[in-house]
Amino acid sequence: MLRFRNAMAEESQKASAKIDFADGQDDQNTQNSQIDEFIANGVNVLIVNPVDRMSSQPIIDKAKAANIPVVFINREPSLEMLSTYDKAYYIGAKAEESGTQSGQLIAEYFKSHPEADKNKDGKLQYILLRGQNGHQDMILRSKYSIEAIKESGIETVELANAIANWDKLQAMTIANAFIMSIGAENIEAIIANNDEMALGAVEALKANNYNMGDPALYIPVVGVDANASALEAMDRGEMLGTVLNDADNQGIAAVKLALALAENKDLNSIGYKIIDNKYIWIPYQKVTRGDTK
Repeated sequence: MLRFRNAMAEESQKASAKIDFADGQDDQNTQNSQIDEFIANGVNVLIVNPVDRMSSQPIIDKAKAANIPVVFINREPSLEMLSTYDKAYYIGAKAEESGTQSGQLIAEYFKSHPEADKNKDGKLQYILLRGQNGHQDMILRSKYSIEAIKESGIETVELANAIANWDKLQAMTIANAFIMSIGAENIEAIIANNDEMALGAVEALKANNYNMGDPALYIPVVGVDANASALEAMDRGEMLGTVLNDADNQGIAAVKLALALAENKDLNSIGYKIIDNKYIWIPYQKVTRGDTK
């Protein structure tokens, strides 16, 4: 969320608008209290990254009662919830798109590198590292990454999957355990729901002498976010690719929409297309090693 925050702060400064931040500390009750305080202080608009997207309805109800527009980011409330208030919006990227592009990266590699099929059975044996349990992005990225591989004509075999909570250290520990139990020689790909977990998997592979430059000891790893560490790992040939989750553009769009709502301006004038009067979608982009140069 740091990129979201920095982009919003910078865009607010450009517009000479005041923005106050509060950290919900991963606790929905804490966030609800902070929203109560913001409303009591007379803010013009709320930008909310809900701790629990399924608990967004009370936030919408509070904003509606105070006639304050609310723009959600990062965690998407259901359409049913958003539809209860005509001034409730969501800005983000479609998680299924990031999953699809992750799977496409693996499929493209598998098809163009015959040696990637280690046991020559025509099937892709993979490990899946998943984000936070119940998180919409985790569910959709996991589902659509594998669907994309299958849709490319490649049959898949899941060797193992685990929740690693978007965390590099957890992913490294889990991936190492999988490598020890399954054998790196039997793993043909590692798909992670974000870059931090992908980087954890890379560290586990390197600890077992994989992904260090020998083409015979290489397992393609993909993530999502296109963070700086992932791009560096790709440059070194340790990681296959990632998918850009354009948090900067999402943060900018959130501020522009919030300002337009606060000032009763035409929402079509902000430079972003609003879908169904509820959504601004920022597309994902595949990133491979050549794109980091």
